[in-house]
Amino acid sequence: MATLIHTLSDHSDDVNYCAFSSSCLATCSLDKTIRVYSLSDFAELPYSPLEGHTYAVHCCCFSPSGLVLASCSTDGTSVLWDTRDGRRLAVLQQPGASPVRVCRFSPQATYLLAGAADGSVVLWNVQSMRLYRSGKVKGGSLMACAFSPNGNFFVTGSSSGDLTIWDDKMRCLYNEKAHDLGVTCCDISSHPVSDSESGFKYFQMASCGQDNHIKLWLILFADFLGVQLKYKCTLNGHSAPVLACAFSCDGQMIVSGSVDKCVIIYETSTGNTLHTLSQHTRYVTTCAFAPRSPLLATGSMDKTVHIWQLDLNQPCAGGTVENESKVAIEDWSEDDVSAWLCAQDLADFVGLFKMNNIDGKELLNLTKESLANELKIESLGLRSKVLQKIEELRMTVTSVSVPDEFVCPITRELMKDPVIATDGYSYEREAMENWISNRRSSPMTNLPLHSLMLTPNRTLKMAISRWLETQQK
Repeated sequence: MATLIHTLSDHSDDVNYCAFSSSCLATCSLDKTIRVYSLSDFAELPYSPLEGHTYAVHCCCFSPSGLVLASCSTDGTSVLWDTRDGRRLAVLQQPGASPVRVCRFSPQATYLLAGAADGSVVLWNVQSMRLYRSGKVKGGSLMACAFSPNGNFFVTGSSSGDLTIWDDKMRCLYNEKAHDLGVTCCDISSHPVSDSESGFKYFQMASCGQDNHIKLWLILFADFLGVQLKYKCTLNGHSAPVLACAFSCDGQMIVSGSVDKCVIIYETSTGNTLHTLSQHTRYVTTCAFAPRSPLLATGSMDKTVHIWQLDLNQPCAGGTVENESKVAIEDWSEDDVSAWLCAQDLADFVGLFKMNNIDGKELLNLTKESLANELKIESLGLRSKVLQKIEELRMTVTSVSVPDEFVCPITRELMKDPVIATDGYSYEREAMENWISNRRSSPMTNLPLHSLMLTPNRTLKMAISRWLETQQK
Protein backbone atom coordinates (compact mmCIF):
# COMPACT_ATOMS: atom_id res chain seq x y z
CA MET A 1 0.00 0.00 0.00
CA ALA A 2 1.21 3.51 -0.83
CA THR A 3 -0.35 6.37 1.13
CA LEU A 4 -0.06 10.04 0.21
CA ILE A 5 1.18 11.69 3.42
CA HIS A 6 2.35 15.13 2.31
CA THR A 7 2.31 17.50 -0.66
CA LEU A 8 4.90 20.20 -1.28
CA SER A 9 3.56 23.14 -3.29
CA ASP A 10 6.30 25.77 -2.98
CA HIS A 11 7.56 25.85 -6.57
CA SER A 12 5.92 28.37 -8.90
CA ASP A 13 6.56 26.36 -12.06
CA ASP A 14 7.08 22.75 -13.27
CA VAL A 15 8.99 20.46 -10.92
CA ASN A 16 11.79 18.84 -12.91
CA TYR A 17 13.56 16.62 -10.41
CA CYS A 18 13.64 15.44 -6.80
CA ALA A 19 16.38 13.65 -4.86
CA PHE A 20 16.79 12.23 -1.36
CA SER A 21 19.69 12.15 1.07
CA SER A 22 19.40 10.26 4.35
CA SER A 23 17.87 13.31 6.03
CA CYS A 24 16.69 15.71 3.30
CA LEU A 25 14.67 15.97 0.11
CA ALA A 26 15.74 18.36 -2.65
CA THR A 27 13.52 19.52 -5.52
CA CYS A 28 14.23 21.75 -8.51
CA SER A 29 12.07 23.54 -11.01
CA LEU A 30 11.61 25.66 -14.09
CA ASP A 31 11.30 28.55 -11.61
CA LYS A 32 15.16 28.58 -11.41
CA THR A 33 15.27 27.45 -7.75
CA ILE A 34 16.22 24.41 -5.70
CA ARG A 35 14.28 23.77 -2.50
CA VAL A 36 15.48 21.59 0.37
CA TYR A 37 13.27 19.98 3.02
CA SER A 38 13.87 18.05 6.23
CA LEU A 39 12.55 14.48 6.21
CA SER A 40 11.65 14.72 9.90
CA ASP A 41 8.70 17.04 9.29
CA PHE A 42 8.98 18.07 5.59
CA ALA A 43 9.63 21.65 6.67
CA GLU A 44 11.72 23.72 4.28
CA LEU A 45 15.24 24.36 5.60
CA PRO A 46 16.07 27.96 6.63
CA TYR A 47 18.45 28.57 3.71
CA SER A 48 15.99 27.28 1.11
CA PRO A 49 15.27 28.12 -1.67
CA LEU A 50 18.71 28.03 -3.24
CA GLU A 51 18.97 30.73 -5.90
CA GLY A 52 21.71 31.52 -8.37
CA HIS A 53 20.83 29.75 -11.62
CA THR A 54 19.65 32.20 -14.25
CA TYR A 55 17.45 29.71 -16.12
CA ALA A 56 15.47 26.53 -15.39
CA VAL A 57 17.06 23.94 -13.08
CA HIS A 58 16.77 20.50 -14.67
CA CYS A 59 18.34 18.14 -12.16
CA CYS A 60 19.71 17.95 -8.62
CA CYS A 61 21.47 15.24 -6.62
CA PHE A 62 23.14 14.73 -3.24
CA SER A 63 26.67 13.49 -2.70
CA PRO A 64 26.83 10.08 -0.93
CA SER A 65 27.47 11.80 2.43
CA GLY A 66 24.61 14.22 1.89
CA LEU A 67 26.86 17.19 2.67
CA VAL A 68 26.95 18.52 -0.90
CA LEU A 69 24.07 19.11 -3.28
CA ALA A 70 24.62 19.51 -7.02
CA SER A 71 22.25 21.21 -9.44
CA CYS A 72 22.38 21.85 -13.19
CA SER A 73 20.58 24.24 -15.46
CA THR A 74 19.77 25.60 -18.88
CA ASP A 75 22.27 28.35 -18.03
CA GLY A 76 25.07 25.88 -18.89
CA THR A 77 26.35 25.40 -15.34
CA SER A 78 26.44 22.80 -12.60
CA VAL A 79 26.51 24.29 -9.11
CA LEU A 80 27.68 22.66 -5.86
CA TRP A 81 25.99 23.72 -2.61
CA ASP A 82 26.83 23.06 1.04
CA THR A 83 23.74 21.39 2.55
CA ARG A 84 24.62 22.56 6.07
CA ASP A 85 24.15 26.25 5.37
CA GLY A 86 23.24 26.59 1.69
CA ARG A 87 26.56 28.20 0.69
CA ARG A 88 27.47 28.00 -2.99
CA LEU A 89 30.74 26.05 -3.18
CA ALA A 90 31.45 26.12 -6.91
CA VAL A 91 30.00 27.01 -10.30
CA LEU A 92 31.14 24.56 -13.00
CA GLN A 93 30.75 25.84 -16.58
CA GLN A 94 29.92 23.15 -19.14
CA PRO A 95 32.30 23.24 -22.14
CA GLY A 96 30.49 25.08 -24.92
CA ALA A 97 28.05 26.51 -22.34
CA SER A 98 25.37 24.08 -23.52
CA PRO A 99 22.29 23.61 -21.27
CA VAL A 100 23.07 20.92 -18.68
CA ARG A 101 20.27 18.34 -18.45
CA VAL A 102 21.46 15.85 -15.86
CA CYS A 103 24.07 15.45 -13.11
CA ARG A 104 25.20 12.60 -10.81
CA PHE A 105 27.85 12.07 -8.14
CA SER A 106 29.99 8.94 -8.37
CA PRO A 107 29.46 6.55 -5.41
CA GLN A 108 32.75 7.61 -3.81
CA ALA A 109 31.96 11.31 -4.51
CA THR A 110 35.20 11.54 -6.50
CA TYR A 111 33.47 12.89 -9.58
CA LEU A 112 30.38 14.81 -10.62
CA LEU A 113 29.04 13.74 -14.00
CA ALA A 114 27.26 16.42 -16.04
CA GLY A 115 25.50 15.81 -19.37
CA ALA A 116 24.31 18.52 -21.73
CA ALA A 117 21.98 19.24 -24.63
CA ASP A 118 24.85 19.24 -27.15
CA GLY A 119 25.72 15.65 -26.18
CA SER A 120 28.75 16.62 -24.10
CA VAL A 121 29.60 14.45 -21.08
CA VAL A 122 31.90 15.86 -18.40
CA LEU A 123 33.48 14.36 -15.30
CA TRP A 124 34.36 17.05 -12.76
CA ASN A 125 36.87 16.31 -9.99
CA VAL A 126 34.85 17.23 -6.91
CA GLN A 127 37.89 17.87 -4.71
CA SER A 128 39.72 20.20 -7.08
CA MET A 129 36.55 21.51 -8.79
CA ARG A 130 38.34 21.05 -12.12
CA LEU A 131 37.40 19.22 -15.29
CA TYR A 132 38.79 15.67 -15.23
CA ARG A 133 37.58 14.12 -18.50
CA SER A 134 35.08 14.93 -21.22
CA GLY A 135 33.39 13.10 -24.06
CA LYS A 136 30.40 13.33 -26.36
CA VAL A 137 27.52 11.14 -27.47
CA LYS A 138 26.63 11.03 -31.15
CA GLY A 139 23.53 12.48 -32.70
CA GLY A 140 21.53 13.71 -29.73
CA SER A 141 21.23 15.46 -26.40
CA LEU A 142 22.34 13.70 -23.25
CA MET A 143 19.18 13.13 -21.18
CA ALA A 144 20.07 10.49 -18.57
CA CYS A 145 22.98 9.00 -16.67
CA ALA A 146 23.70 6.55 -13.84
CA PHE A 147 26.84 5.26 -12.11
CA SER A 148 27.52 1.63 -11.31
CA PRO A 149 27.57 0.91 -7.55
CA ASN A 150 31.36 0.46 -7.62
CA GLY A 151 31.85 3.68 -9.57
CA ASN A 152 34.03 2.02 -12.21
CA PHE A 153 31.65 2.83 -15.05
CA PHE A 154 28.57 4.86 -15.86
CA VAL A 155 25.76 4.74 -18.41
CA THR A 156 24.34 7.63 -20.41
CA GLY A 157 21.09 7.84 -22.34
CA SER A 158 20.48 10.20 -25.25
CA SER A 159 17.59 11.73 -27.16
CA SER A 160 18.62 9.60 -30.14
CA GLY A 161 17.64 6.49 -28.14
CA ASP A 162 21.13 5.17 -27.35
CA LEU A 163 22.41 3.75 -24.08
CA THR A 164 26.18 4.08 -23.84
CA ILE A 165 28.46 2.49 -21.24
CA TRP A 166 31.64 4.39 -20.30
CA ASP A 167 34.48 3.68 -17.91
CA ASP A 168 35.82 6.28 -15.48
CA LYS A 169 38.52 7.21 -18.03
CA MET A 170 35.71 8.34 -20.35
CA ARG A 171 36.26 5.48 -22.76
CA CYS A 172 33.16 4.28 -24.60
CA LEU A 173 32.81 0.56 -23.88
CA TYR A 174 29.45 -0.32 -25.40
CA ASN A 175 26.51 1.28 -27.24
CA GLU A 176 22.97 0.01 -27.66
CA LYS A 177 19.92 1.40 -29.46
CA ALA A 178 17.41 1.08 -26.59
CA HIS A 179 14.39 3.35 -27.16
CA ASP A 180 13.39 4.30 -30.68
CA LEU A 181 12.13 7.77 -29.81
CA GLY A 182 14.76 8.69 -27.21
CA VAL A 183 15.89 7.77 -23.69
CA THR A 184 14.48 9.98 -20.94
CA CYS A 185 15.94 8.40 -17.77
CA CYS A 186 17.97 5.45 -16.51
CA ASP A 187 18.96 3.99 -13.15
CA ILE A 188 21.21 1.17 -11.93
CA SER A 189 20.32 -0.93 -8.91
CA SER A 190 22.85 -0.73 -6.09
CA HIS A 191 22.52 -4.46 -5.43
CA PRO A 192 24.51 -6.69 -7.83
CA VAL A 193 22.97 -10.07 -8.62
CA SER A 194 24.71 -13.38 -9.24
CA ASP A 195 24.09 -15.37 -12.40
CA SER A 196 23.64 -18.97 -11.25
CA GLU A 197 24.73 -20.38 -14.61
CA SER A 198 27.87 -18.37 -15.29
CA GLY A 199 28.75 -17.34 -11.76
CA PHE A 200 29.24 -13.74 -12.91
CA LYS A 201 27.99 -10.73 -11.03
CA TYR A 202 25.76 -8.41 -12.99
CA PHE A 203 24.03 -5.11 -12.38
CA GLN A 204 20.37 -4.51 -13.12
CA MET A 205 19.56 -1.36 -15.02
CA ALA A 206 16.25 0.26 -15.91
CA SER A 207 15.74 2.70 -18.77
CA CYS A 208 12.65 4.50 -20.02
CA GLY A 209 11.79 6.55 -23.05
CA GLN A 210 9.46 8.35 -25.38
CA ASP A 211 8.24 4.97 -26.67
CA ASN A 212 6.07 4.52 -23.51
CA HIS A 213 8.29 1.65 -22.30
CA ILE A 214 10.47 0.81 -19.33
CA LYS A 215 13.16 -1.74 -20.16
CA LEU A 216 15.19 -3.83 -17.76
CA TRP A 217 18.76 -4.72 -18.65
CA LEU A 218 21.64 -6.78 -17.24
CA ILE A 219 25.13 -5.31 -17.40
CA LEU A 220 27.79 -8.03 -17.19
CA PHE A 221 31.53 -7.71 -16.69
CA ALA A 222 34.05 -10.45 -17.29
CA ASP A 223 37.78 -10.13 -17.99
CA PHE A 224 37.61 -12.25 -21.13
CA LEU A 225 34.18 -11.08 -22.34
CA GLY A 226 34.42 -7.37 -21.69
CA VAL A 227 31.20 -5.43 -21.13
CA GLN A 228 27.85 -6.85 -22.16
CA LEU A 229 24.46 -5.20 -22.01
CA LYS A 230 21.68 -7.78 -22.17
CA TYR A 231 18.01 -7.00 -22.57
CA LYS A 232 15.89 -8.65 -19.86
CA CYS A 233 12.26 -7.55 -20.30
CA THR A 234 9.90 -4.63 -20.91
CA LEU A 235 7.53 -3.29 -18.27
CA ASN A 236 4.26 -2.08 -19.75
CA GLY A 237 1.53 -0.09 -18.10
CA HIS A 238 1.98 3.51 -19.17
CA SER A 239 -0.05 4.85 -22.08
CA ALA A 240 2.31 7.74 -22.89
CA PRO A 241 6.04 8.57 -22.81
CA VAL A 242 7.77 7.58 -19.57
CA LEU A 243 9.83 10.46 -18.19
CA ALA A 244 11.39 8.98 -15.04
CA CYS A 245 12.35 5.65 -13.47
CA ALA A 246 14.21 4.64 -10.32
CA PHE A 247 15.07 1.53 -8.30
CA SER A 248 14.31 1.22 -4.60
CA CYS A 249 17.41 0.96 -2.43
CA ASP A 250 17.11 -2.82 -2.11
CA GLY A 251 16.50 -3.19 -5.84
CA GLN A 252 13.20 -5.00 -5.29
CA MET A 253 10.96 -2.27 -6.74
CA ILE A 254 11.02 0.11 -9.69
CA VAL A 255 8.98 3.30 -9.87
CA SER A 256 8.15 5.23 -13.02
CA GLY A 257 6.40 8.48 -13.92
CA SER A 258 4.80 9.37 -17.22
CA VAL A 259 3.09 11.87 -19.48
CA ASP A 260 -0.10 9.90 -18.72
CA LYS A 261 0.05 11.59 -15.24
CA CYS A 262 0.45 8.23 -13.50
CA VAL A 263 3.13 6.80 -11.23
CA ILE A 264 3.54 3.02 -11.35
CA ILE A 265 5.47 0.88 -8.85
CA TYR A 266 6.61 -2.51 -10.15
CA GLU A 267 8.07 -5.57 -8.47
CA THR A 268 11.50 -6.00 -10.10
CA SER A 269 11.67 -9.79 -9.99
CA THR A 270 8.30 -10.42 -11.65
CA GLY A 271 7.51 -7.15 -13.43
CA ASN A 272 4.10 -7.14 -11.76
CA THR A 273 2.41 -3.82 -10.99
CA LEU A 274 2.21 -3.22 -7.23
CA HIS A 275 0.65 0.24 -7.19
CA THR A 276 -0.67 2.83 -9.62
CA LEU A 277 -0.76 6.37 -8.21
CA SER A 278 -2.71 9.00 -10.10
CA GLN A 279 -2.99 12.10 -7.94
CA HIS A 280 -0.87 14.35 -10.17
CA THR A 281 -2.87 16.46 -12.60
CA ARG A 282 -0.12 16.96 -15.21
CA TYR A 283 2.91 15.06 -16.51
CA VAL A 284 4.95 13.22 -13.85
CA THR A 285 8.55 14.27 -14.45
CA THR A 286 10.48 12.71 -11.57
CA CYS A 287 10.29 10.01 -8.91
CA ALA A 288 12.71 8.82 -6.23
CA PHE A 289 12.82 6.37 -3.32
CA ALA A 290 14.31 7.49 -0.01
CA PRO A 291 17.47 5.58 1.01
CA ARG A 292 16.68 4.81 4.65
CA SER A 293 12.93 5.10 5.07
CA PRO A 294 9.88 3.75 3.21
CA LEU A 295 9.21 7.04 1.42
CA LEU A 296 8.68 7.84 -2.25
CA ALA A 297 8.68 11.32 -3.80
CA THR A 298 7.04 12.15 -7.13
CA GLY A 299 7.17 15.51 -8.89
CA SER A 300 5.12 16.91 -11.72
CA MET A 301 4.43 19.74 -14.11
CA ASP A 302 1.50 20.53 -11.80
CA LYS A 303 4.15 22.29 -9.62
CA THR A 304 3.76 19.84 -6.72
CA VAL A 305 5.84 17.10 -5.11
CA HIS A 306 3.89 14.27 -3.46
CA ILE A 307 5.43 12.28 -0.60
CA TRP A 308 4.19 8.71 -0.27
CA GLN A 309 4.52 6.30 2.66
CA LEU A 310 5.05 2.71 1.50
CA ASP A 311 3.74 -0.17 3.59
CA LEU A 312 6.32 -2.77 2.63
CA ASN A 313 4.58 -5.46 4.70
CA GLN A 314 1.40 -5.27 2.63
CA PRO A 315 2.20 -5.70 -1.07
CA CYS A 316 -0.71 -4.94 -3.32
CA ALA A 317 -1.03 -7.80 -5.80
CA GLY A 318 -2.40 -6.63 -9.10
CA GLY A 319 -2.23 -2.97 -8.13
CA THR A 320 -4.81 -0.42 -7.09
CA VAL A 321 -5.60 3.11 -8.06
CA GLU A 322 -4.51 4.94 -4.94
CA ASN A 323 -6.84 7.87 -5.41
CA GLU A 324 -9.96 5.72 -5.03
CA SER A 325 -10.18 6.85 -1.41
CA LYS A 326 -9.84 10.48 -2.48
CA VAL A 327 -12.36 10.60 -5.35
CA ALA A 328 -15.61 8.68 -5.62
CA ILE A 329 -15.51 6.29 -8.54
CA GLU A 330 -18.55 7.88 -10.16
CA ASP A 331 -16.64 11.19 -10.11
CA TRP A 332 -13.55 9.79 -11.85
CA SER A 333 -12.25 11.69 -14.84
CA GLU A 334 -11.27 9.96 -18.07
CA ASP A 335 -7.66 10.06 -16.86
CA ASP A 336 -8.65 8.33 -13.61
CA VAL A 337 -10.31 5.59 -15.67
CA SER A 338 -7.12 5.27 -17.74
CA ALA A 339 -5.07 4.87 -14.55
CA TRP A 340 -7.49 2.19 -13.33
CA LEU A 341 -7.20 0.30 -16.62
CA CYS A 342 -3.41 0.33 -16.32
CA ALA A 343 -3.60 -0.97 -12.76
CA GLN A 344 -5.87 -3.83 -13.85
CA ASP A 345 -3.47 -4.89 -16.63
CA LEU A 346 -5.92 -3.51 -19.23
CA ALA A 347 -3.67 -0.78 -20.60
CA ASP A 348 -4.44 -1.82 -24.19
CA PHE A 349 -7.96 -0.40 -23.74
CA VAL A 350 -6.88 3.09 -22.63
CA GLY A 351 -7.10 4.57 -26.13
CA LEU A 352 -10.48 2.95 -26.81
CA PHE A 353 -12.00 4.18 -23.55
CA LYS A 354 -10.65 7.71 -24.07
CA MET A 355 -11.96 7.80 -27.63
CA ASN A 356 -15.43 6.97 -26.25
CA ASN A 357 -15.13 9.48 -23.37
CA ILE A 358 -15.53 6.85 -20.66
CA ASP A 359 -15.39 8.56 -17.25
CA GLY A 360 -16.19 7.02 -13.87
CA LYS A 361 -19.98 7.25 -14.26
CA GLU A 362 -19.87 5.74 -17.76
CA LEU A 363 -17.50 3.02 -16.56
CA LEU A 364 -19.90 1.83 -13.86
CA ASN A 365 -22.75 1.71 -16.41
CA LEU A 366 -20.94 -0.47 -18.96
CA THR A 367 -22.58 -3.81 -19.75
CA LYS A 368 -21.76 -6.88 -21.77
CA GLU A 369 -23.86 -5.49 -24.59
CA SER A 370 -22.29 -2.01 -24.58
CA LEU A 371 -18.79 -3.49 -24.53
CA ALA A 372 -19.64 -5.48 -27.65
CA ASN A 373 -21.92 -3.11 -29.55
CA GLU A 374 -20.67 0.36 -28.61
CA LEU A 375 -16.99 -0.17 -27.78
CA LYS A 376 -16.69 -2.94 -30.41
CA ILE A 377 -14.62 -5.32 -28.22
CA GLU A 378 -14.97 -8.42 -30.37
CA SER A 379 -13.20 -10.99 -28.18
CA LEU A 380 -15.59 -12.68 -25.73
CA GLY A 381 -12.68 -13.42 -23.40
CA LEU A 382 -11.57 -9.78 -23.29
CA ARG A 383 -15.14 -8.56 -22.78
CA SER A 384 -15.53 -10.98 -19.88
CA LYS A 385 -12.25 -9.84 -18.33
CA VAL A 386 -13.20 -6.16 -18.56
CA LEU A 387 -16.69 -6.84 -17.21
CA GLN A 388 -15.31 -8.84 -14.29
CA LYS A 389 -13.04 -5.94 -13.29
CA ILE A 390 -15.95 -3.50 -13.56
CA GLU A 391 -18.09 -5.77 -11.34
CA GLU A 392 -15.32 -5.78 -8.73
CA LEU A 393 -15.22 -1.99 -8.94
CA ARG A 394 -19.00 -1.73 -8.51
CA MET A 395 -18.74 -3.70 -5.27
CA THR A 396 -16.35 -1.12 -3.82
CA VAL A 397 -18.88 1.65 -4.50
CA THR A 398 -21.26 0.16 -1.94
CA SER A 399 -18.85 0.97 0.91
CA VAL A 400 -17.89 4.59 1.59
CA SER A 401 -14.14 5.20 1.69
CA VAL A 402 -12.80 7.19 4.61
CA PRO A 403 -10.61 10.16 3.53
CA ASP A 404 -6.95 9.31 4.12
CA GLU A 405 -6.39 12.38 6.29
CA PHE A 406 -8.98 11.03 8.77
CA VAL A 407 -7.27 7.64 9.09
CA CYS A 408 -4.69 6.91 11.79
CA PRO A 409 -1.38 5.88 10.17
CA ILE A 410 -0.91 3.23 12.89
CA THR A 411 -4.34 1.57 13.10
CA ARG A 412 -5.51 2.50 9.56
CA GLU A 413 -8.92 3.27 11.13
CA LEU A 414 -10.99 6.43 11.43
CA MET A 415 -9.61 8.57 14.28
CA LYS A 416 -11.83 9.43 17.23
CA ASP A 417 -9.34 11.38 19.36
CA PRO A 418 -6.62 12.67 16.99
CA VAL A 419 -3.42 14.10 18.45
CA ILE A 420 -0.39 15.73 16.81
CA ALA A 421 3.03 14.25 17.63
CA THR A 422 6.29 16.18 17.38
CA ASP A 423 6.94 14.63 13.94
CA GLY A 424 4.05 16.77 12.66
CA TYR A 425 1.66 13.88 11.94
CA SER A 426 -1.71 13.14 13.52
CA TYR A 427 -2.52 9.81 15.17
CA GLU A 428 -5.24 8.20 17.26
CA ARG A 429 -4.28 9.07 20.85
CA GLU A 430 -4.44 5.54 22.27
CA ALA A 431 -2.50 4.05 19.36
CA MET A 432 0.25 6.69 19.60
CA GLU A 433 0.50 6.36 23.39
CA ASN A 434 0.99 2.61 22.98
CA TRP A 435 3.55 3.26 20.24
CA ILE A 436 5.73 5.66 22.26
CA SER A 437 5.55 3.45 25.33
CA ASN A 438 7.77 0.99 23.45
CA ARG A 439 9.85 3.24 21.21
CA ARG A 440 10.83 6.90 20.69
CA SER A 441 10.71 6.99 16.89
CA SER A 442 8.14 8.39 14.46
CA PRO A 443 5.73 5.78 12.99
CA MET A 444 5.85 7.69 9.70
CA THR A 445 9.53 8.50 9.23
CA ASN A 446 11.23 6.12 11.68
CA LEU A 447 13.32 9.09 12.85
CA PRO A 448 13.76 9.90 16.58
CA LEU A 449 11.01 11.95 18.24
CA HIS A 450 12.49 15.00 19.96
CA SER A 451 9.64 14.98 22.49
CA LEU A 452 6.87 12.56 23.49
CA MET A 453 4.34 15.37 23.87
CA LEU A 454 0.98 14.80 22.14
CA THR A 455 -1.21 17.80 21.31
CA PRO A 456 -4.98 17.41 20.68
CA ASN A 457 -5.82 18.12 17.04
CA ARG A 458 -9.18 19.81 17.59
CA THR A 459 -9.43 21.09 14.02
CA LEU A 460 -9.09 17.58 12.61
CA LYS A 461 -11.53 16.20 15.18
CA MET A 462 -14.15 18.77 14.12
CA ALA A 463 -13.55 17.94 10.43
CA ILE A 464 -14.08 14.23 11.15
CA SER A 465 -17.31 15.00 13.04
CA ARG A 466 -18.65 17.08 10.13
CA TRP A 467 -17.77 14.31 7.67
CA LEU A 468 -19.55 11.71 9.81
CA GLU A 469 -22.66 13.90 9.86
CA THR A 470 -22.72 14.05 6.05
CA GLN A 471 -22.53 10.24 5.87
CA GLN A 472 -25.59 9.87 8.11
CA LYS A 473 -27.82 12.03 5.89
